Formats: sequence, C-alpha cells, structure tokens
Amino acid sequence: MNDQPLWTPPPERAAGSNLTAFLRFVNERHGLALADYASLHRFSVDRMEDFWVAVWDFCGVISGGRGATVLADGDRMPGARFFPQARLNFAENLLRPGRGPGEDAIVFRGEDRVRARLTHAELRAAVSRLQQALAAAGVGPGDRVAAFLPNLPETVVAMLAAASLGATFTSCSPDFGVQGVVDRFGQVEPKVLFCCDGYFYNGKAIDTLPRLAEIVALLPTVERVVVVPYASPSPAVAQVPRAVALADFVAPFAAGEPAFARLPFDHPLYILYSSGTTGVPKCIVHGAGGVLLMHLKEHVLHCDVKPGDRLFYFTTCGWMMWNWLVSGLASGATLLLYDGSPFALGGRVLFDFADDEGMTHFGTSAKFIDALAKAGLEPARTHRLAGLRTMLSTGSPLAPEGFDYVYGKVKKDLCLSSISGGTDLVACFAGGAPVLPVWRGELQCPMLGMNVEVWDEEGRPLARGKGELVCTAPFPTMPLGFWNDPDGAKYRAAYYEKYPGVWRHGDWSEMTPHGGMVIYGRSDAVLNPGGVRIGTAEIYRQVERLDEVVESIVIGQDWQGDVRVVLFVKLREGMRLDAALEQRIRDTIRRNATPRHVPAVIAQVTDIPRTKSNKIVELAVRAVVHGQPVRNLEALANPEALEQFRGRPELAA
Repeated sequence: MNDQPLWTPPPERAAGSNLTAFLRFVNERHGLALADYASLHRFSVDRMEDFWVAVWDFCGVISGGRGATVLADGDRMPGARFFPQARLNFAENLLRPGRGPGEDAIVFRGEDRVRARLTHAELRAAVSRLQQALAAAGVGPGDRVAAFLPNLPETVVAMLAAASLGATFTSCSPDFGVQGVVDRFGQVEPKVLFCCDGYFYNGKAIDTLPRLAEIVALLPTVERVVVVPYASPSPAVAQVPRAVALADFVAPFAAGEPAFARLPFDHPLYILYSSGTTGVPKCIVHGAGGVLLMHLKEHVLHCDVKPGDRLFYFTTCGWMMWNWLVSGLASGATLLLYDGSPFALGGRVLFDFADDEGMTHFGTSAKFIDALAKAGLEPARTHRLAGLRTMLSTGSPLAPEGFDYVYGKVKKDLCLSSISGGTDLVACFAGGAPVLPVWRGELQCPMLGMNVEVWDEEGRPLARGKGELVCTAPFPTMPLGFWNDPDGAKYRAAYYEKYPGVWRHGDWSEMTPHGGMVIYGRSDAVLNPGGVRIGTAEIYRQVERLDEVVESIVIGQDWQGDVRVVLFVKLREGMRLDAALEQRIRDTIRRNATPRHVPAVIAQVTDIPRTKSNKIVELAVRAVVHGQPVRNLEALANPEALEQFRGRPELAA
C-alpha cells in the first residue's frame, strides 16, 4: 500500500479546473450539494440522462437541436441509443468559432525534416476546398473515405472534410504492408483514398508509392486516389492508378466557409480496426455524436483542456489515440502533431517540441516512458517543460516504476494520468482527473458516466481483488456495430457473451482503496499456472526493473496437463543470459511477487514482436510456441521477430 500520493493538485489548480466548474454547474442546475469526485461520479451513473445533458450543455455542443429523449432503450446492452432525435455535425463542432483566426490550430513536426503550421483560418479554408472537391467527386453521407497517411495536418483536414459531408472516415498508418491495408480498407470499400508519397522514420525516407500502386489495384471501389506530398515536393503520382496530387484535386475550388450536414447522433463517423493478430481485423463502427460527447467529456473534464492549450499525443493514424487527439479541436486546443521516431535526435525530439511550442498536455505510451528510463534520459535536467501540466500514458499498464521515473526525471508538478480504454470504445473506462491525487501505479479514477466494476468469473462484483473489468450501463461510444455483421452476432460475442447485457472489456483489473484502478493486462493473456490467474503486467514490472533487461514478454505454455510460465527477455546490447542473471530474475520475481509468478523457463531473444501501435503481442507468441498459426502478420510492426519463438529446444516436451 502506498502511504502518500506522488502528486496532489495544488488547491488553486483544483479550484480553477473545468471539473470543479462542472461540479458547480451540476449542483446549481439540480439543487445538489455534490462535494467531490466520488459523489459526482455516483451522480453520473445513477442519473445518467441528467449527466449527459449536463456534459452537452457545459461543453457547448453545436447542433440543430438535442431533442427531448436522452436515452432510448437504456436497459439494453447492446441496443441503447443516446439522443436519438439530435442532429449535429462532428466537423462543425471541431471547427467551432471562438479562437482567433490567426491563432495556431495545428503545429506539425516530421522528425527534424519537416515543420508546418495551420492557423484556424487556414484550417477552415483547407477544409472548405477539400470538402468541395470531395463533393464534386461524388462523396456524400455514408460513403467511406480512407486515409493511408502519416500523422499530418492534411490527415486532419481530410477527416474534417469527409465528416462535414457526412462521409465515414477510416485510416491506417503508412508503415502497413499491402495485405494489412487491404485487410482493412478492402472490407469497408472506400470511394476515395488519401495517401502520401512516403514518410520519415529515424532519419530515413521510406517510399510508399510502389506499395500504393499494389494497394489501389486491390481496392476496386476506390474511384479517386489523392496523393499528399510529404517525402518529396513533387511525387510521381502517375505511377499510381486513378491518382491525382492534392493540389490538383482542390485547384478548381475557392476557399470559403465549410458547410456542415447535420445528421443523426448515431451517424457513422469512424471505422476503426481491431489489432488483427488473431485474424482479419474487426471493423468497428463509431457514431459521430457519441465520439464527440465522450471526447469532450474526457478532454474538458478529465484532462482539463482549455482554449489555447497545446495538446500532444504520440500516435500514428492506425491507433485510436489519433482519433482522440484530433477531437481536442472541439475543446479549443491547438493540436501538436508529430510523425516519425520518438527517439529521433537522441531521444530529445518530443521534449524539444514541448519546449518550443509550450506543450501543456504530453500523451504517450507506457512503453515510451519505460524506454526513456532504460536509456537514462532526464528531461527535467535537459528541458524546461514550463507549460507542461498533464502527462498521459496508455497502450499498456504503466508500472509503478514508470510513475517514479516521471516524477523523478520528467517533472515533479505534473498530473500523471494513466488511462485505459480502447479502440472498441474509442475512449476510456478509467483515467485521470485534475482534482485527484496521483497514487503510484494507479489510474486515478473510473471515468464519469462509466459504471465500471470488477467482476469475478461468476459475475459477482469485487470491492477488492482481481477480476474482469466490466461496464454495467450504456455509454455513448458503444460501437454502432461491426462492418459486415448484419445480425450483430460478432459484435455481441466480442463484448456481451460472458456476462449477458454487460460489457466485458477484457482487462484484468482491480479497484484500489483510493478509488482508483490497477490494470494488470489483457484477461485473455492472463497466465493460469496451477489454476491461479496472474496478470502479465505483474511479471513485467519485476523483470524490467533490472538494468540488464530492455524488455520482456511472458506467456503461459500448456505443459503436462497444466500451464507453465515462460519468460522471454531482450537484454542490453552485448549482454548474454547466463545462469547468474537468470537467478537474479527469478529471485526478483519471487521476492516482489509470489513463487507462482516465477517462470519455469527463461530464454533470451533479440526482439519482442509488437503491433504497429507498439503493443507487445503475447497471444501471437503463445500461438507460435504451440505450433499454431498467426493469422494476420500484417498487423505486426516486426513480424520477423516471431521466428525466434518457433521450435526452441528449451520449450520442447
């Protein structure tokens, strides 16, 4: 048990937060006396309709009318529908008036090679021209517009232009191979495809046009390919079928004010994709109103984003955090976009960006924080970070030592919010709050409006102890469904099968005495030696505190009628796993966890396989060890790493 929090919000910061203002707003509107976050959260789940109306009004959603009904079929999961009479446009809410036309809307860096800025006036003009071009190309409500692009300003413009017309936007990053792109876009049949000529990573330029020609040949529904110049000022557009340069595509149209088609709350806005490491990716459809309302709640109330703040998240366009990031425009933030390696310029590049642009919110992955610590970098010593007041971490559980590193080596006066949700809801179940303390190793709180509990195998809530993270009441970003799943069978099986009528998210979790949560990893990757369930994060935390270990991955191997724990470690360059180091690893795990956590086998590898959004793939490694197929190697950033796990003598029966 932690005796003291690592950080407590100064009274003036808590008092001046959006969350405190929202609490006053709710109290005044409903004649209540809610005094703290816990009571506000209870209100948000007990009086769900009142809560979501309050979020709508407090955040100033722009619409053609909210309608009298807040929640229809609220007793059904799935099936509940929020604001069924409302009509709005997602892009209109992101391009809302209020910021000065000459103020930055987007600031971009592509490693140390490319820099760009768009003011609010320039952003609106760019969206207007592209909107007209898409409309002239026959794009309208329900059509799909796809982007095979880096995290560029043009990607945001493409999404806003598509959304303004009511088209459905979908994206993946240009590091995907041909099959990975076709596995995604081929299912949803886009009419227009945006792409780039190449991108930069770790100082190298990667040409994407040859792959693009193959991709377009396999996407027969694509009528127009629009090429954004990035790696070259004059890309060879002619080598790609049906392609036109972006400048030529918009050339016939004058800049003006965008028009906005106001459509139903549940009009399809995004199609996102599951990781696809166990088969062809699932195509998850999200509605415009739900994404807008949920992201406004998370940005404004949980992250305390205010007009003029500078919001950054290190992400590609193949990860839901890109969709989350761009919604920051609706809260009045300037988006800080970065594309490339986060370790460019010796690991300084993102912190240089933070200093140069007055970054207020720094979002990244737990793996990045761990890598910074392993590399011995100390941003608190090398950078000012004067404007930075919130750091966000997701993608995998942030170990307690990661919290120590941030407060010891990045910045002391900082709200470090570990957040957890997923592509499935394009939002969070648990995360941060600017009025709450930060406890070592814990997510600060369940998010407002999310009736999150931890259940045992029989569906009984656990006040303490580890179990399945569930949500027992509807929320606005429940998917509209999966693409090509007409009867909803795949959708129901994904989330509602284990506990009928309740969303099971698939995280192995625990509530804490502080009102927060701990996430121990994916429940489908939980180890089960001797019938005792162990979260993989519990082992990673111990192993990766050793200086010799850069990274690790752990699986459960079927063995003699039971399961044994097998640990693979990637060591610092030039190091070898000898008997002494192996014993240190075992002793560290036994001393700080339990004897059941101690691996039966420890083996050295040179690389850990991961998805393109930097998540390690325990299930894929387990499949290889058991001689089973990994169905979608295109989902991996480094599929060749899997070969190290095949046919290893130390794992033979």
